[in-house]
Amino acid sequence: MSFGLIKILTALIFFSIIPFKSEGQFHDWCIADEQTPDDELVQALKWACENGANCTKIQENQPCYLPNTVKEHASYAFNSYYQNMKQKGASCYFNSAALLTANDPSHDACKFEVIP
Repeated sequence: MSFGLIKILTALIFFSIIPFKSEGQFHDWCIADEQTPDDELVQALKWACENGANCTKIQENQPCYLPNTVKEHASYAFNSYYQNMKQKGASCYFNSAALLTANDPSHDACKFEVIP
């Protein structure tokens, strides 16, 4: 077998075992855990907004204000904090009030940011 053919076969084998990253793959969002009581979510939401989350979109008359629930607002704030700060070592924890999901929580005009 020629050396060139061996190189091609080796390259084909190499690239066939390494998964290719397609658009949308390997993204995660940080959202509020549905089992967390509202009073704990409020505390964590406040902390997130004061420590790196961009909470302007959950203000009244903004695209992520509705539905106006603690869980929805906390999810947006947790994700904003996580996306903005994960490169600096931040996690999606918030005293066990949050969890990671591979499902995009965006809805209607409210788009949850994702930073790879």
